[in-house]
Amino acid sequence: MVLVTGGAGFIGSCIVRMLNDRGIEDIIIADHIASTDKWMNMRNKKYIEYIERSELLERLPEFAGKLTHVIHMGACSATTEKDFDFLYKNNFEYTKTLWKFCTENKISFIYASSAATYGDGSEGFDDKCDIDKLRPLNGYGYSKQLFDQWVKKQLNGGFNRPKQHVGFKFFNVYGPNEYFKGSMASVVFHTFNDVTATGKKGLFKSYKDGYKDGEQLRDFVYVKDICKVVSFMIDHPEVSGLFNLGTGQARSFYDLAAATFDAMGKERNIEFIDMPETLRGKYQYYTQAEMSKLREAGYTDCFYSLEEGVKDYVQGYLMKGYENY
Repeated sequence: MVLVTGGAGFIGSCIVRMLNDRGIEDIIIADHIASTDKWMNMRNKKYIEYIERSELLERLPEFAGKLTHVIHMGACSATTEKDFDFLYKNNFEYTKTLWKFCTENKISFIYASSAATYGDGSEGFDDKCDIDKLRPLNGYGYSKQLFDQWVKKQLNGGFNRPKQHVGFKFFNVYGPNEYFKGSMASVVFHTFNDVTATGKKGLFKSYKDGYKDGEQLRDFVYVKDICKVVSFMIDHPEVSGLFNLGTGQARSFYDLAAATFDAMGKERNIEFIDMPETLRGKYQYYTQAEMSKLREAGYTDCFYSLEEGVKDYVQGYLMKGYENY
């Protein structure tokens, strides 16, 4: 039996799809759907129970001896969230409770960290670095950093740990089932919608020397690759650690938008717009995951190229009325 928190959300629901494809249907989904349409991500999945997020922790004891894996994707992932007390409780304290439960019951714990922990990138994007040197730029990134640091203390202090513990510093993930993320959805999703509505796409101008307008760089990773790596970890319980999860290849927002136009069969029509003043001082101009640690752990599969991933997403899902994965 597998517990997937955030299982109705973007990455979590795709992981449930992967589990189903592996023949695993004894799945508990925990999430906070409320009045959103995230339930639509669950329609084509097989699972045994849905539990509202606020009820999960008090019900954990009843799953002792039954769960083999906790895959914790649930969190507030909005980089614009200003309520740090909420982030601390929801992203840090909640995750600590799940870790302790997995430790007590010898369960594998796979959880989401974030590339937002790297801050402005001045310390690089190497998952072998000393994480205590990192300085996130927003409350969300810091809430993830806090848990990574707490895990480090558990391991260095010789405390008990889960049967397996794997954290993923996700870079810029895009793909099907992100339809209900609002402004936090990928640039592919927003480009598709903007082009459909207006025939054009606006990208931010650059305010940093050495970067042309629209040439800010990110490590864009397709959600199906996320699922493949999680599947690998399920098959390799001997592997534990904190890993980057990107492609290892930075590409520009212009490349991403252009690939979306191409996949739609539309003529490229990209313009450059002013970046809000509130973003300019905190904006990252470059991210690229160092992927050697995951490779050294035994993961050998190739990642989707940007063009391959965007084409699969646009033509297989977006152009089919937001098809679910």
